Amino acid sequence: MESTCPHLGAEMSHADIEEYEDSVVAVCPWHRYDFDLKTGKSETGLQTCTYPVSVETDPADGVDKVYMEPPKDGSNWRVVELRPVSEEFADPPPPPDVKELPEHKSTDEPVVPTENPPKTLIEWAVLILNTPNPTLKVERTRYAVQAWRTGKITSIGNKSASAPIPPDVPTRESQYKRNMVDPGKVMRRKNRAVMLHALANIEQWAIDLAWDIIARFGPMHRDLPPAFFSDFTKMALDESKHFMPVHASLWDSASLTSESFRSRLAIIHLVHEARGLDVNPATIERFRKAGDSETVDVMEIIHADEVTHVTAGHRWFVWICEKEMKVKGGSVGNAEIVKAFREEVKRYWRGEIKGPFNAEDREKAGLSPEFYEDLRGEMVFEPEGLEKAKSKNQSVEEVNQNLAKMNIEYES
Repeated sequence: MESTCPHLGAEMSHADIEEYEDSVVAVCPWHRYDFDLKTGKSETGLQTCTYPVSVETDPADGVDKVYMEPPKDGSNWRVVELRPVSEEFADPPPPPDVKELPEHKSTDEPVVPTENPPKTLIEWAVLILNTPNPTLKVERTRYAVQAWRTGKITSIGNKSASAPIPPDVPTRESQYKRNMVDPGKVMRRKNRAVMLHALANIEQWAIDLAWDIIARFGPMHRDLPPAFFSDFTKMALDESKHFMPVHASLWDSASLTSESFRSRLAIIHLVHEARGLDVNPATIERFRKAGDSETVDVMEIIHADEVTHVTAGHRWFVWICEKEMKVKGGSVGNAEIVKAFREEVKRYWRGEIKGPFNAEDREKAGLSPEFYEDLRGEMVFEPEGLEKAKSKNQSVEEVNQNLAKMNIEYES
């Protein structure tokens, strides 16, 4: 069965499975809509997509294999990904009652604040963004996503006039600021521990980016459906699983795109994260050659998750482009979507985005070659940006380096 509820697009991965007369139904945790697992039909009149599945023994090797029939609509369906399930990275068990939660070890803060605990998803997002300790940030992320998926958080909160405002830059504990890694140095060093540290820093910022797009742009775009919030809470949860106890260039790009939903999706999710799809395979191979199978296993899971993150970025970039283009009365097609994306890159990126590109995984995420071939940004300094640099005693060259310039290539 499709994992989203057709009522409002809510997440169905934590649906209750119940026996009902002569069938079995999945019950959405949000509004208790029930769907027959075989037919997808609900007594409410709604229907979700179901796909016949069977387990058959392959005569070639005698191994039992799972077969799924393609959807009835459309043609030329194909399997683009088979992903193993790792119990190590599975969702955490349902959290205990709030009253029984122990205080956090390193910060003496409980996962759920004892005073004025968040009630909406937006409030949780802002709380997590304002949580400086990365371990507590991860714990709160897992708690909030679990509560959202199981219907314990009943309101998104993006339509409230009093929705909290996210911070310009998430807070960080001083010890973690001191341990930031310069990505340029990582590329030159062969030390695997240094590389893993850099990856951990990247994932810490990635958790915040997922919550920031929810908190910042949810109230700006009140017509965003629950499916958007499901996609990005999943992304936050994924990044919390990836975090292992980025440099801030990721947040430099987030700051540059803080006032435009379309720009944020283009730069963070269709450039930064898409570049991860290109770089990850070579990084994984480096650890494999070093005999570090444990890290290889973890990074393969991370890479598979990143494909879904770029997919979500593409889906909602198309959504906002179609919405804006329809208002202007223009045509809406793939060519117009690609043009809009390239315009965003031209405005908010500096320099060429070089290959080689992971065309196979980019295609899985919805990015055809038209999105990334011969792609170049032309972002230049604004006068006020230069004045800010002078006030901080930074040279033009230093500020240039801090902007979203990442000519990422494979090492020769």
